[in-house]
Order: sequence, then C-alpha cells, then structure tokens
Amino acid sequence: MTPRQAIRATEITSRFTNAHGAPVHIGDPGTLGIASIAAPQFGDPVEIRDGEVPVFWACGVTPQAVAAASRPSLMITHAPGHMFVTDRSDGEDR
Repeated sequence: MTPRQAIRATEITSRFTNAHGAPVHIGDPGTLGIASIAAPQFGDPVEIRDGEVPVFWACGVTPQAVAAASRPSLMITHAPGHMFVTDRSDGEDR
C-alpha cells in the first residue's frame, strides 16, 4: 500500500475490532521479527513496489504456530482460508 492507503486502511479497519481490526504494524518487517518479506513462513510473498509500505494485520495462523509449539490439550482454531464458525455475528458487542 502507499502510505496514504495504509492510513486510510487503518481508519477503516480499526472500527472492526471483532474481525482483524486495525493493522498491528506498518513499515519495517524486521520490527516484527520477519527476516525476509520475500520468503514468508505462511502464504505467498507479495510484491512491495516503490512508494509502498508493508502493512500487517493480526492473523489466525500466528496463534496456530504458538499452539503447535506449546501443545495445549485443546485448541479450537481455523484452517488457512477457512475462518472459525461461531453463533456470534460480526456486529455483536462483547
């Protein structure tokens, strides 16, 4: 995204806290511990063109990696591309 698009995306998505919400980080991937943006651990790499900045949202894959490492006795999650199904609507307050 361009910096301007990243700001607008943050303004829009910050209203949807029951979904992914606002980005968790904009800018240098190394700040998040990402060694190479061209070689992601999950999914396909994306091209970041001149004048663009990387934008990162929270993702269900991250807690899956934590669960695999910590091995809890039970965890309910999702598969990539298939979100968790619940009886709560996305507009419902907590």
